[in-house]
Amino acid sequence: MDRVDLFRIFTRVVECSSFTRAADTLGVPRSSVSAAVLELEGRVGARLLHRTTRKVSPTQDGTAFYERCLRVIADVEDTENLFRQTAAQPSGRLRIDVPGRIGRLIIAPALPEFLDLYPQIDIDLGVTDRAVNLVEDSVDCVVRVGALSDSGLIARPIGRLPLINVASPAYLKLHGTPRTPDDFAHHWAVNYASPSSGRVEDWEWIEHGSLRAVPLRGRVTVNSAEAYIACCLAGLGLIQIPAYDVRVHLEAGELVEIMPDHRAEAMPMTLLYPHRQHLSRRLQIFADWLEALLKRQLLE
Repeated sequence: MDRVDLFRIFTRVVECSSFTRAADTLGVPRSSVSAAVLELEGRVGARLLHRTTRKVSPTQDGTAFYERCLRVIADVEDTENLFRQTAAQPSGRLRIDVPGRIGRLIIAPALPEFLDLYPQIDIDLGVTDRAVNLVEDSVDCVVRVGALSDSGLIARPIGRLPLINVASPAYLKLHGTPRTPDDFAHHWAVNYASPSSGRVEDWEWIEHGSLRAVPLRGRVTVNSAEAYIACCLAGLGLIQIPAYDVRVHLEAGELVEIMPDHRAEAMPMTLLYPHRQHLSRRLQIFADWLEALLKRQLLE
């Protein structure tokens, strides 16, 4: 088997942590994937993977070799594309996954513009707040908000998403308006539990250049942005939310910004895609369009 093909198979096994899942994403038999890894280990003279009945993981040598393989694959693809005609109309299907409200409020309304510009590109738009596995789910790129934990992916920083503190006029009429964090003892929050970990998020703010955080009392806990905003509108407590999420409610007077001098730290927004898609022209075009859209609509 061609050496670069061996590298591609090995990197897919590492990314999928499974021979079977790697074979499924590559469209080849599992036996071919196993044989390719064995051949590669024989060529390099080192054990690259730990194998158990439940999971496959890279050895220390395998981790170092994986990073080198990614660079070699990218260099080979760069060379192969050196003389391709860039004027050709990009075509094909892209699978994208984005956070729920960003997809519904920002990306979906703007998609006609992109599809008119590139009539030969089709989009599968996944809208979910769970963190998908790009390789296992065959996704071309995702938008992530917050700190990153992914490895082996290309990360394209887009900007920072500002957060604001808001409450409903009904809540403020009943409980008063908090001016500083010292007022929290007299207030309620709508608590937000992470959909992935279940951990209830603390209330955060920046004070004298440092991040501060405290848990706030709350009678309602939710795990989706939609419910978070709905409970705030119902007067159940204070929330911290990306500004774009409640722009319409602020303009309509249904919510009011509070404590503008005690905002939480803005959250990083990143576009992620696998190394195997590094040189996909349709993906690069979509990424450029999406970055411009998000910066225009959402960011500081």
